[in-house]
Amino acid sequence: MEAKYRGRNVILEIVMVLIALVFLAPFYFLFVNSVKSFGEILSDAASWPSQFNWDNYSKAWELARFSEAFRNSIVITVISVVLITLFSAMAAYRMVRSDSKFNRVLLMLFVMSMVVPFQTIMIPVLQVVNGLDINNSIWGLLLTNLGLSLPMAIFLFHGFVKSVPLEIEEAATVDGCNPVRVFFSIVLPLLRPMMMTIIVLNTLAIWNDYLLPSLILQKPSLRTIPLATYSFFGQYTKQWDMALPALAIGILPIVAFYLLLQRYIVEGIAAGSVKG
Repeated sequence: MEAKYRGRNVILEIVMVLIALVFLAPFYFLFVNSVKSFGEILSDAASWPSQFNWDNYSKAWELARFSEAFRNSIVITVISVVLITLFSAMAAYRMVRSDSKFNRVLLMLFVMSMVVPFQTIMIPVLQVVNGLDINNSIWGLLLTNLGLSLPMAIFLFHGFVKSVPLEIEEAATVDGCNPVRVFFSIVLPLLRPMMMTIIVLNTLAIWNDYLLPSLILQKPSLRTIPLATYSFFGQYTKQWDMALPALAIGILPIVAFYLLLQRYIVEGIAAGSVKG
């Protein structure tokens, strides 16, 4: 019986390794072609480079003005994620602790909005942005990210806040803590697993987002990394020898960030599903 289970485990491991190789194949093509000349990419994209042209990275950095794009992406991502995490935690906490009919209906509306594809509300959102005269500005994109990302974050926090014992808050209140201090000193640290999950998920989404920044940010000086990378793809020409190094530069920080914090996604969702 043990040999049978061992055989199944070996087969399962082999299958998982093959699946992993399939998912890692795009990274291979990205790396090997990012250091090739344009002609070599077109002639054989799957082969190992005959010569490593590391100059492609420096040229792509200069041509796409990646220093500006990096700055814009970092500012937009960091501020958006901080606002989303903070506001959604406060909203979810208030909705749980003040369990009224209004708050239950409000939560239902948040959940319903999660199933609406962005493409269906893209034009109305753009009209609102233009009507408020916040297009072509980083703050306009920040507010839009906040509005579109809050429902999911509130829903996740809502289930997790229920795991926080009310007795702890009551004891802090007796000791003289006001509601604001109770939330930031007692409740918020206990929400850390779900908070890290929301930070990771929203960081990945906002850093890699192309559609929303392309609708709101039209000035070249406000371009994010996906917009800067797309500048190498014209109507008649595609600069693959520049675009692929730009893609590699853009994904390296976010891949490193994900690998460092990926365990929090599983921990936060598992904890929320059990305690919520």
